[in-house]
Amino acid sequence: MSFSKSFKPIIDKNSKILILGSMPGRESLEKNQYYAYKRNHFWKIIFDIFNVKLSENEEYINKKALLIKKNIALWDVIESCFREGSLDSNIKKASENDFENFFKMYPNIKHIFFNGNKSHDVFKTKVGFKFDNIGFHQLPSTSPAFAKIKYDEKLLKWKIILDFL
Repeated sequence: MSFSKSFKPIIDKNSKILILGSMPGRESLEKNQYYAYKRNHFWKIIFDIFNVKLSENEEYINKKALLIKKNIALWDVIESCFREGSLDSNIKKASENDFENFFKMYPNIKHIFFNGNKSHDVFKTKVGFKFDNIGFHQLPSTSPAFAKIKYDEKLLKWKIILDFL
């Protein structure tokens, strides 16, 4: 079991919504990139929502730029934890990020979208839905481990983001 720390958020002062994952997986941590595992559908979904072509070898800087351009922030609920591998079910001794100060720094965030159950459950337990003027929405995980919903159905559910931009 190894100790892992999450990344800084992808955000700017114009961000209106925040997408929260749980904790970057092994490949993401190795590459220092959110959702670096090729089989994770996160970036494909984001690009498809906005009808932007995602090339096979899209540069990470372009992925981040699309989020910022569309006023979307990206972060994780968990600041640090112990975990073997990449599965959320293996996360132990999780510490949450500091959302109190985060929302003071970024007051334009009005909606949070959780990428899967783990991010939602950890936020609910460790942080709580106590922030006024913020809406909370749970979405199906983009992880390949969550295969019971097909891609097209996931994409359709994720398109709700467009209603809040």
